[in-house]
Amino acid sequence: MPTVPADEDALTRAIIALASDYGRYGYRRVTALLQADGWQVGKDRVQRIWRREGLKVPSRHRPRSRLWLNDGSCVRLRPLHRNHVWSFDFVQAQTHDGRSLRILTLIDEHRRACLALKVARRINSLGAIEALADAMCLHGILEHIRCDNGPEMISKALRKWVAKTGPQIQYIAPGSPWENGYCESFNGKLRDECLRQEIFYSLKEAQAVIARWQNTYNRVRPHSSLGYRPPAPISFPDLAFRLPLAAAMQ
Repeated sequence: MPTVPADEDALTRAIIALASDYGRYGYRRVTALLQADGWQVGKDRVQRIWRREGLKVPSRHRPRSRLWLNDGSCVRLRPLHRNHVWSFDFVQAQTHDGRSLRILTLIDEHRRACLALKVARRINSLGAIEALADAMCLHGILEHIRCDNGPEMISKALRKWVAKTGPQIQYIAPGSPWENGYCESFNGKLRDECLRQEIFYSLKEAQAVIARWQNTYNRVRPHSSLGYRPPAPISFPDLAFRLPLAAAMQ
């Protein structure tokens, strides 16, 4: 008869608790969280307990295609270091009464860190400038900003402001969201792990809940492409609870 490790029950409770807290994480991310908490455990043992307890592993998404040139090079500008390429986009949501919410997402593609999640009923080009200015004051001037061709992104005000601050705008081709793959991937996680799990009864509640998720994403959530480490642990500034820096827009 196989010997059951002395910590089996405690480990099982810890796994179930993490699976309950982070309902869209698989056993690999849960393993990383356990190791961060001091458990000396490997993914094979966690997977065994995971399956025994009937925990569901989130389904995998089909990989997205990329645009390639005839010489084998990729059209997309690859992020090489911190502040090399930031990208931003918009995500739609709503409160329980059917009123719309708009969320501006801004990430550093190299670190996979979320620099801003601006939540409002409407966000125009000035709102986009405010979010970018706040992030630049905290993290420095970037080299490139990647975005699509929406009206907020191609407005004269935004182009003029970006030209003054230094970065180059990398517009993606119309109807080609895969060219903004890092931001699209982040938006999918935001929808899957937050927006589809919550009912928002007011704008303020949405702002608070989404800000809390941003903090978890940056400081806690293990990222597979970073060796199952969070994008920006502990030392990362908590942008979600800072006020916009209006002076940066002048």
